[in-house]
Amino acid sequence: MTEFPNPDKIYPDENVKSIVFLKNVVTKPNIEVGIYTYFSDREPTKFEDHVTHHYDFINDKLIIGKFCSIGENIEIIMNGANHLMKGMTSYPFYIMGHNWSNHLPTFDDLPIKGDTIIENDVWIGQNVTILPGVHIENGAIIGANSVVASDIPAYSIVAGNPAKKIRKRFPDATIERLQKLAWWDKDITWITKNIDNLMTANVIESKIDELI
Repeated sequence: MTEFPNPDKIYPDENVKSIVFLKNVVTKPNIEVGIYTYFSDREPTKFEDHVTHHYDFINDKLIIGKFCSIGENIEIIMNGANHLMKGMTSYPFYIMGHNWSNHLPTFDDLPIKGDTIIENDVWIGQNVTILPGVHIENGAIIGANSVVASDIPAYSIVAGNPAKKIRKRFPDATIERLQKLAWWDKDITWITKNIDNLMTANVIESKIDELI
């Protein structure tokens, strides 16, 4: 048995077809995924079907970091779903064809909220919906069935509709050290050697300092 899973294979374990290393099933250039991030689903190779309203002309990106855990039936809604709200109506006449298609809004008028960014070591529970332009920082945990409508700070646990912070996973000083450690950027040999330290139930600041 090899020391660690091959990040360039679709299935971490060939006997388990419900989990894929996500970067190996993504084909669209406007979706970026880091190594070892996995997606668990009934049809995990169809992840791009869960990224909706992602139109090339808008040029927004979905950026997902390393070592993220993404649960079943997630939906990531991109900027193409947004409607104009400055006028008397939010109805998108211009996508209905015929002469109405001549009334295209300018790009500057469209409510573009920027790229959707999911940093490293983020755990997203099943049936989560992520709205356009959200930034989820390192180590965050998103509870099942949540709707993420705003940015999530590092190492926060959130849940609900809209998702609200339940608590921080660790004290601020520990979070600062974890951000400095950035274990997901270490080489895979270092990570493999330190798996027990990374998974320990008690994060001790002195131990983190030793690892940095």
